[in-house]
Amino acid sequence: MQGESGPAAPWGPEHTVLLNSGLPMPLLGLGTFRLQGAEPVHHSLAAALGHGYRSVDTAAVYGNEAEIRRALDKLLPRQGLTRRDIFLTSKLGPRDQGETAAEAACLHSLQELGCDYLDLYLIHWPGTQGRPQGDEGNRERRWQSWQALERLHQAGKLRAIGVSNYTPGHLRELLAGCRVPPAVLQVEFHPELAQPELLALCRRENIHLQAYSSLGTGQLVGRLEVGRVAERLSRSPAQVLLRWAVQQGVGVIPKSANPARVVENAQLWGWELGPEDMEELGAMDCGRRYCWDPRGVV
Repeated sequence: MQGESGPAAPWGPEHTVLLNSGLPMPLLGLGTFRLQGAEPVHHSLAAALGHGYRSVDTAAVYGNEAEIRRALDKLLPRQGLTRRDIFLTSKLGPRDQGETAAEAACLHSLQELGCDYLDLYLIHWPGTQGRPQGDEGNRERRWQSWQALERLHQAGKLRAIGVSNYTPGHLRELLAGCRVPPAVLQVEFHPELAQPELLALCRRENIHLQAYSSLGTGQLVGRLEVGRVAERLSRSPAQVLLRWAVQQGVGVIPKSANPARVVENAQLWGWELGPEDMEELGAMDCGRRYCWDPRGVV
């Protein structure tokens, strides 16, 4: 995938958000957490690219960057696509916080993915692997990491930079000193964890909020409230949960190793949730997390 730079915009405006860096980003992407092995990666990406996905989200800690590169090298030409048609995201592993380590880790991800540039690169976690959450050094290390990302952004290696799992406090701390504001904040976000303070802060600061674990690690598809809305609209529970986020301008990156589910998850356009549906789903908010809780990280 080497050699081509500059974004193409093959997606319609209803399918994208314009980041504060000026880069269009698809609202729907393919998540790849726990997607490992050449065959599962290939089949998932093949289904995604064949049904309109143009964004792929990975991370150093997922251990699948090289497999994604090999799959894309085969699949992009078959779909008549090139690197510049794909929005590719990766993330800095928590063990690599700090200026020197962060730069080296980012360059390693570029090598693993076979790219000259990444469309988006995120600090994956506000803390440092192997250090207590209450370690005061977390602040300095993530700030050093951000400075490394800013340099790589200025050099054209990263077209946009952002953060993941940051709380409102972490985000305000970053905004107070950064030269390049984060373009994206990726967090757990679903009807049981609507994070209104964080969403409002991102809207005020022109930071795009992107949801992971939209299905609550699969738990939410069985909720009665979600099922009632899905039945009213003749949609699947997964589609309802993903549409709930997209309808608020929040991006989604559902993952599945099942090609049929990858296709189903892409059917988010041409219909919408009504006020009654949004109200019923909104009433589910109880602050429940199914993944990691960053609130204890200093």
